[in-house]
Amino acid sequence: MRRHTALVPLAIVSAILSGVSAGAAPVHRAEDLFPPERWHNHGSCVVEAPGGGLFAAWFHGSGERKADDVLLQAARLPQGSQNWTPRFTLADTPGHPDCNPALHVDSRGRLWLFYPTILDHHWEGALLKFRVSSDWERATPPRWDRSEVLHLAPGPEFSRGIARVLPDLERRAATADWDATTRQEVSEYLVAMQSHATNELYQRLGWMPRAHPIAVEGRLVLGVYHDGFSFSLMAITDDDGDHWHTSAPLIGGGNIQPSLLRRRDGALVTYMRDNGPPPKRLMTTASTDRGETWGDVVDSAIPNPGSGAEVISLRDGTWAFIGNDTESGRHSLAVWLSDDEGLTWKRRRHLEKDPAGKDSFSYPSLIEARDGLLHATYSISTPAGESIRHAAFNLEWVSAGDPAKP
Repeated sequence: MRRHTALVPLAIVSAILSGVSAGAAPVHRAEDLFPPERWHNHGSCVVEAPGGGLFAAWFHGSGERKADDVLLQAARLPQGSQNWTPRFTLADTPGHPDCNPALHVDSRGRLWLFYPTILDHHWEGALLKFRVSSDWERATPPRWDRSEVLHLAPGPEFSRGIARVLPDLERRAATADWDATTRQEVSEYLVAMQSHATNELYQRLGWMPRAHPIAVEGRLVLGVYHDGFSFSLMAITDDDGDHWHTSAPLIGGGNIQPSLLRRRDGALVTYMRDNGPPPKRLMTTASTDRGETWGDVVDSAIPNPGSGAEVISLRDGTWAFIGNDTESGRHSLAVWLSDDEGLTWKRRRHLEKDPAGKDSFSYPSLIEARDGLLHATYSISTPAGESIRHAAFNLEWVSAGDPAKP
């Protein structure tokens, strides 16, 4: 197994591997789950198992939506081990690509897997599925208790939401300082969104997950997005996945791949990738009714090049962002910390940074383990090939900031 930046004292490495917090000493280590290869490995998600150790999933194949050999793979990092287990197939729909796994461990210790199967080699043809396992903490692949299609049927509020927001998007587009190409692309997008607003089949297909869902007082809220509409909504269940309904749409002109967290006052907050025109920022909004309706989608202070990111709330109230902290390119991957629920992000450190801009580090997943360490998995793409990388670190390491350049 290829090691990466494991330049920390032996005692600290031992503390990480034993699951014991290293206290105030900065801690960081990273390793690839498997040697880099020419096949595509992307879109990982990581969770901690109730019995200890980590479980990570990603999609793997010769491409993405247009390659029928794409399937979901997974691997485990057993408690106290330095080595990830050999990878195995987590889900595979023969003859169709399976992408974008999103994982969740519920209060009963069950593993939930959400993912889309692409029906027609276009993202708009995604069929959203989910599986649940109560027998997944073992060496072999999980035994699934449930394996279902997650049918979404946005109601009248969906079309009303588009009609309500579209005039404002058109006004903003008319006065924006964009070049001719961007202006044309935005105009075509707005026309397409309006034409699809009442197309029932187009509304019900194409929804995909990306980041961890969030549990809220017996409710599970899964953020999903649509590449055709280029906005997001929430899939919500109040009865353990037996029935699902959708929130009002979150429309901001390119806000996709929502990541969810909760404020101290109970409101839900989402940060979303920016697939729209410049300036490129993570986009954000909040809900005060457990995800049913949302405020206006606005730009945050966090740069985003059109790449997946995650923002989570830690047990001490700190917010942690992980993502590409640029408006262009995926060569820089950073962790930012906020002590005031996203108003400011004063503590920052890079997990990866390639000054040449050739290597790519993207689509991170982030969790806080029970011992207080943060664990991230993310895609890497270098001349040697592609892999999924895992990094374990603590808040002290992030707070220390980037080392001074020699």
